[in-house]
Amino acid sequence: MNTMVSLGQLWLPIILSAVIVFVASSILHMALTYHRADYGGLSNEEAVRAAVNAGRPSPGQYSIPYCADPKELGSPEKVQLFTEGPVGILILRPTGPMKMGSLLGAWFIFLLVMSYFTAYVVSRTIPLGAPYLAVFRIAGTVAWMGYAGAEITNAVWRSQPWSVTWKNVLDALLYGLLTAGVFGWLWPR
Repeated sequence: MNTMVSLGQLWLPIILSAVIVFVASSILHMALTYHRADYGGLSNEEAVRAAVNAGRPSPGQYSIPYCADPKELGSPEKVQLFTEGPVGILILRPTGPMKMGSLLGAWFIFLLVMSYFTAYVVSRTIPLGAPYLAVFRIAGTVAWMGYAGAEITNAVWRSQPWSVTWKNVLDALLYGLLTAGVFGWLWPR
C-alpha cells in the first residue's frame, strides 16, 4: 500500500494557503499600523533626490561607498569613505507611479511557490492519513523558515534594522501558522 501523498493531492491546500496568507498580509500591512515606521524619511530628501538624479542611474541596487574589488576595502581611501559615511545600500525602482498590481501579483506568485515547496516537503515526510498536528508541525516549520529566512539575512548583510526584522519574522510566523493550519485541515485521509 502506497502511503505517500502526491503533490497533485495537495493542489487545494497549496492554493488556499497562498490565498489566506495573501489576505492576512494585506490586513497586516493595510489595516494594522505597526509596519508604518519601517521606513524613515531623510531630512534633506530633495537634495538627495537631486544628487541621485544627476547621475541618472538605472533601476538597480547600489552600494555606497562602492568597491569593485573586496581588496579595496582595506585601502586608506575606502576606509576614509566608510569612516566619513554615509554607508548603505540604495535600491532604485523604475520611475513612475507605484504599480501595486504587478507587485501584488509577484507577491502572490511567491506565496504559491512557498506553498508548493511546503507541500513538497510535507508530502515526502508525512504519510497519507496523518493526524492534523503531525502535518501542522512540519508544514508550519517549513513555511515559517521560508518566509522568515530572508529577513535574518537582510538584517545581517544589508543592515535592515532589527526592529523591522523582528516584525517581519513575526509576520512570517503568522503566515507559517496559517499555512500549517490549511495543510493540516486539508491533508488527504
